Amino acid sequence: MSEFYERISQISSRSKVAERQALTEEATKTSVILPFLQTLGFDVFNLDEVIPEFIADVGTKKGEKVDFAVKIDGKIAMLIEAKPVNAKLGDTQFNQLFRYFTVTEARLAILTNGREAWFFSDTDEPNKMDKRPFFKFDFQNFDRAQVDELARFQKPNFAIDEIVEAASNLKYTRAAANYLRKQLEDPDEDFVRVVARQIHDGSVTKNITEQLRPAVQAALEEVIRDRIQDRLGVAFNGEKKVFSEPEEVVADEGLESDIVTTDEEISAHMIVRAIGARHVPVDRISIRDAKSYCAILMDDNNRKPICRLYFNSATTRHVGLFNADKHEVKHKVSGPEDLYNFADEIENVIKAYA
Repeated sequence: MSEFYERISQISSRSKVAERQALTEEATKTSVILPFLQTLGFDVFNLDEVIPEFIADVGTKKGEKVDFAVKIDGKIAMLIEAKPVNAKLGDTQFNQLFRYFTVTEARLAILTNGREAWFFSDTDEPNKMDKRPFFKFDFQNFDRAQVDELARFQKPNFAIDEIVEAASNLKYTRAAANYLRKQLEDPDEDFVRVVARQIHDGSVTKNITEQLRPAVQAALEEVIRDRIQDRLGVAFNGEKKVFSEPEEVVADEGLESDIVTTDEEISAHMIVRAIGARHVPVDRISIRDAKSYCAILMDDNNRKPICRLYFNSATTRHVGLFNADKHEVKHKVSGPEDLYNFADEIENVIKAYA
């Protein structure tokens, strides 16, 4: 484990304690935010580096303060606004950050409650803080890739031009991913028209668009399946496979040695593996079939359920999603591909077990 990862793990422990005990903004600053700045390599006791209650009058607004300004080489590099640990960042107002961002030379702003840290820059318009963060870090739920991203903000590594460029790329990548997810679920007319022009001879009328919409959606799903196959090296070859049961079983599940795991269940297993691949080795995500449902487990351990597939009905299908407390919530689905709609929930439980 890297030294920086270890220090962030210590901040994570502080955050969990603060969530139980820190009742005010000042307590959150002392218990989590200042140690976090120290972890990034800044001397919180040196006013040439970290300025608390930073004042920068903006127009007719006099005497307003932002909680911290961080200097690098004598220049304001970051502005930080703190909130109590029990405050939801999505519900907070952070007008001081917007105003101060404009009148200082800072190009990075952080909003944090000691539970999360939201990072803002000026990727939309120079010297004007973006309305949405380009990076969110959860102190209590993170992976190594997110810690590597956080490492960019350490004082020895701090290069604002590289940070802003990465922020811009990340913002557009996420926006494009959200757009493509939407098209996967329900392709809109403009998207279908773009594809139709490449595959249809003649004018693309509204009727043609409607005729091609199912084919475009099916093609998107096929591309995703192909990507999963390429990444995991598992072929969806249309053959039924029988999975032998491990020794550890639950007595009341009605397990039978001749249970056949269907193509849809195998596909769902591969999709869950693909979703979890950023966080754990895929061979840790296993499948265990039973008479009433098919379980997707972490480490082939029935005490670490990720989800259950209720695909045996001839008319309806459901997936049961678990959280870290092993509470199951069922959702109706049309097939394995609908698991992508629950990627966040699946990732969260996998990370909790990791």
